Amino acid sequence: MWGFLKRPVVVTADINLSLVALTGMGLLSRLWRLTYPRAVVFDEVYYGQYISFYMKRIFFLDDSGPPFGHMVLALGGYLGGFDGNFLWNRIGAEYSSNVPVWSLRLLPALAGALSVPMAYQIVLELHFSHCAAMGAALLMLIENALITQSRLMLLESVLIFFNLLAVLSYLKFFNCQKHSPFSLSWWFWLTLTGVACSCAVGIKYMGVFTYVLVLGVAAVHAWHLIGDQTLSNVCVFCHLLARAVALLVIPVVLYLLFFYVHLILLFRSGPHDQIMSSAFQASLEGGLARITQGQPLEVAFGSQVTLRNVFGKPVPCWLHSHQDTYPMIYENGRGSSHQQQVTCYPFKDVNNWWIVKDPRRHQLVVSSPPRPVRHGDMVQLVHGLTTRSLNTHDVAAPLSPHSQEVSCYIDYNISMPAQNLWRLLPTGFSAFCLRRPSPVSLLDRVSTMSPWPALTAKPGNCEQRIRHRCLEDHPLRGPLCAREHFRCLKAEWGSPP
Repeated sequence: MWGFLKRPVVVTADINLSLVALTGMGLLSRLWRLTYPRAVVFDEVYYGQYISFYMKRIFFLDDSGPPFGHMVLALGGYLGGFDGNFLWNRIGAEYSSNVPVWSLRLLPALAGALSVPMAYQIVLELHFSHCAAMGAALLMLIENALITQSRLMLLESVLIFFNLLAVLSYLKFFNCQKHSPFSLSWWFWLTLTGVACSCAVGIKYMGVFTYVLVLGVAAVHAWHLIGDQTLSNVCVFCHLLARAVALLVIPVVLYLLFFYVHLILLFRSGPHDQIMSSAFQASLEGGLARITQGQPLEVAFGSQVTLRNVFGKPVPCWLHSHQDTYPMIYENGRGSSHQQQVTCYPFKDVNNWWIVKDPRRHQLVVSSPPRPVRHGDMVQLVHGLTTRSLNTHDVAAPLSPHSQEVSCYIDYNISMPAQNLWRLLPTGFSAFCLRRPSPVSLLDRVSTMSPWPALTAKPGNCEQRIRHRCLEDHPLRGPLCAREHFRCLKAEWGSPP
């Protein structure tokens, strides 16, 4: 029974010394003195900012590519205990002591080092000789540009790694297809092909070219399978289904998963909030959530809202105000009201927020229970930061004397009464609409087809309509409005904007 203990235990292993040597030289060339230079080099100033955002959980979106590559770099910072506190403001800046330079550059260096033996294996899988494979790997090993970019906190070496992994995995899968289809190794290499393609696309969109190459080769091989008379229809269907799941479904699911993880990790408000919807901004910690917290879903008296032009020409813009006032005398000699400026601002800003106030009451907060704003209600719109009411009066607009000025009212104790009552009326060509960051309809509508309400002014007995006028070649400039905002003015009801 115990006779096997009398026999020696023998383990046989095949070691490719060429592969081991290439891997060792790749690691040595990429990892030796990795912290040199201890200063920001080239695009490290760009990617380092996003790593700091990840460390601080601050939301951002990089329009140059998907987030997976940034998450790979951020993983190095996380493993090194980086707290994100470094000012990435210029190339050549010396890294402070709290920046783990070695850890931040480690993953790109490892990816660059492993690309060398991977190139060797790809050539072997293509059934070339060992000498040809060694030559290809040596070219990868000693190429100066590849060494340099692998030793820095950049995405190129990681992208190359996953591109090579996708090609190698598919070649391994194809060679398994010849002698052991549907085996464990066959499934492993096929699945790894889809995962590697998704990772390549998730780092930079240039990875799409490798993905298309793999799909093209797979399509040719699938066509040959369809014409193979030795395979049954069921077997061909299983082959096609396996390839569709591994090369189409898995990459798409993983690609979406990258964004899901990105959004889960970054839950704090940051500098890129304004490119997202108001509903999304309200979900971020420290962003619009501070304004909308405790606000009812339906717009009520006391609600804080933003007002945006409906048609968005020439660009979408929000009703905006700030501390600046119209000049007493314009350059052409005309006088103004010297009231607080109201403009149309094409970016989301804290100065875009207004409070819907009940003219019959002094409170600026939502009552309990909330009193919803309905069509036809008279309201006052109080600017959130300056606490001045949106106003219109018979004063010519700055650049369009045929229309009237829109401002926030300042009481100068002169014979210029406030005209700050506004009525919400449904109309088919509304100028500004009242909205709050929520996925549901916030204002009662006459029907599902009725438009958002227009904002109309009611000075005395003559009801007038406020419209915005946005001219691409005439933004407000110079002493009137150096902030380059679009104009906001009032026109007579029915007159052209």
